[in-house]
Amino acid sequence: MGKNIIEVEHLSMAYDDKPVLWDAHIGIVENSRTAIIGPNGAGKTTLLKGILNIHPKLSGEVYIMGKSIRDVKREIAYIPQSNSVNWNFPARVIDVVLMGRYVHLGWIKRPKKRDYEIAEESLEKINMLEYKDRQISQLSEGQKQRVFIARAIAQKAAIYFMDEPLAGVDKKTEKVIMNFLKEIQREGGTSIVVHHDLNTIGEYFDHLVILNKSVVAQGKVSEVYNRENLERASMVVGDGID
Repeated sequence: MGKNIIEVEHLSMAYDDKPVLWDAHIGIVENSRTAIIGPNGAGKTTLLKGILNIHPKLSGEVYIMGKSIRDVKREIAYIPQSNSVNWNFPARVIDVVLMGRYVHLGWIKRPKKRDYEIAEESLEKINMLEYKDRQISQLSEGQKQRVFIARAIAQKAAIYFMDEPLAGVDKKTEKVIMNFLKEIQREGGTSIVVHHDLNTIGEYFDHLVILNKSVVAQGKVSEVYNRENLERASMVVGDGID
């Protein structure tokens, strides 16, 4: 097993004083495609927000590449749940993708020609270049998700966090997203994905974290994806699971 690129120690989190995640110890292996699964309310999205310092922690520490997230922001791309985004904001597709370049530019500098080229190349990779001047609000759900993927591609990060990127998208978009995750891995990057479809775990991922407010199991998919661990997490166990 490779070394851990992310270390989560004693992480506990709450919303309105209600514990959501308790004393989590997690290691994310470098150059892995890691899925995070668990029943509704298990703390999957909360875990991402804790790692990314988007929501305050009750306790615990997170180390990314051995450092604080403040020191590695350029290396991290985050794709939130589609339904958590206000898609009515007035922006063209190309403008949204260019947001992926801001961590390299800073908020004062304007994008240069090369940044526009990178944005267009990113859109071309996910077959959305023809929509570059379209308003983001005019796209389908699958197209919106692909634009967020293009924004992540344009950032050229080392670690990609994705919160249910396959929820509500068509098969074509699902294939685009999974090809992107495999390309990240081929190039040495790491992806951490909140996932809901148990039937595709073995096909799409090589490492797994199973949550239900605390860590039930973690490790290689081949070692921890089994009926016993899913039952311990109070998840519905389907046919074909050992």
